[in-house]
Amino acid sequence: MYSFCMRKGKRTVLSLLFLFLCSSIGVGGETSPSKSKKIVYILPIRQDIAPPLVYLVRRGVKEAIAAGADALILDMDTNGGYADATLEIIDILDRFPGKKITYVNKKAYSAGAFIAVATEQIYMAPESVIGAAAPIFIGPGGSGPQQVPSTLEAKIISALSARIRAYAQKYGHNPRVIEAMIDKNKELKIDGKVICAKGEILTLTNQEAEQRYGNPPKPLLSLGTVKSLDALLERLGYANAKKVYVQPTGAEKLAQWLTSLSWLWLIIGIAGIYIEMKTPGFGVPGTIGIIAFILYFAGSYIAGFAGLEWALVFLAGLILIALEIFVWPGVMVLLLSGGLLCLLGLVMALVDRYPHMPLLPTLDQLERPLETLSIAILGAGLTIYILSRLLPKTPVYTIIVQQGASATESVQQIESWKQTHLGQVGVAVSPLRPSGKARFGNELLDVTTEGEFIPSGARVRIIGFSGKTAIVEEVEGTDSAPEMM
Repeated sequence: MYSFCMRKGKRTVLSLLFLFLCSSIGVGGETSPSKSKKIVYILPIRQDIAPPLVYLVRRGVKEAIAAGADALILDMDTNGGYADATLEIIDILDRFPGKKITYVNKKAYSAGAFIAVATEQIYMAPESVIGAAAPIFIGPGGSGPQQVPSTLEAKIISALSARIRAYAQKYGHNPRVIEAMIDKNKELKIDGKVICAKGEILTLTNQEAEQRYGNPPKPLLSLGTVKSLDALLERLGYANAKKVYVQPTGAEKLAQWLTSLSWLWLIIGIAGIYIEMKTPGFGVPGTIGIIAFILYFAGSYIAGFAGLEWALVFLAGLILIALEIFVWPGVMVLLLSGGLLCLLGLVMALVDRYPHMPLLPTLDQLERPLETLSIAILGAGLTIYILSRLLPKTPVYTIIVQQGASATESVQQIESWKQTHLGQVGVAVSPLRPSGKARFGNELLDVTTEGEFIPSGARVRIIGFSGKTAIVEEVEGTDSAPEMM
């Protein structure tokens, strides 16, 4: 029977892995759809540059790549925002292989100017402005601008300036213009004309940004003033293109909250499932654990990191583990394969994958998921240790046990059942490492040792209980496991 279960378990695991690999390769190796006319994605940058906007941009860029879009136009009207969110948006935009264009619809202050520079072309609406990109240091909790040491300010400005200057050089913008927007100690002088004096921060109107300097003459920053987005599309030759407007869903703020607590959902999920396994029936701990895992995968999905396929991989792992525990104890291939699938699902759910990327993530992509998982494992281990010591001594434990018991099985009946089984001797029908199954008369019970390994076929005695799981020790003499009835 064991060999049959082993073979069947292996076939199940291999089938699941085959289907998973096929679906993953399909996601990663898809080709651009054939299209008869051009496709343009229009992405609104109409709010503060913060994590919710990062999720919107990520979703829009991934959709544009998957659709094989020819161009991505940023419809910009922003006062700026956080530097870390700005740099993340710039990195996301850099993944789009088509043409990237910024249309400054009204204003592109601070972080908005940085993002605009990370596109190949910049156009501006009448009476629009761009610039004023000097970093402002905000105190804890958003308490307003703060003074920082001059050396620290110089380091931050230097690093930020170099990063943005690299994109300016990549897309043909004048790096000196960008420096004058960031660093008030930089003077901008072209063709003998001082455009921005030292001690000032450069901000340009649409007319100033399109002025031409140098030999041959080149626009200072903007390629021209265009009265509307539709007029810009016509000017760029996209008047008859398929236009896709990426709209905010309102879920981006929810994603920010969910993903910021990814480590907490994992701790609650792992601890909840562990407590559920140690109590009879199915009740509050298991429900809380499942909800926590749902929140973990929901945050990843809404934030645009990955699809729901990794939640299905995680679920497949849980099913294999359940089969190992409740149906075929001792078939270790199910437990190991299930654990591997669970780990794979948890990690890959936070990997930021884009269409046409290779199946295997890079080390940079794995950095955040592995950090989150490491924190969660340590936190869950500590939580489980504390709960195992304190929970059985509290009234809450009695409530959980009573809630998990069946409608016809009271706490008193459970305690009476434990007393009648205490000291009974049976036979381990699976290896105890330290948990497994043992038969006592006609009953097959979940058992665990106090840490030692007991082989299948060994005689064991019940010396206590953890929930309804019997704690056993090995006794002298061995016997073969009785036939399954």
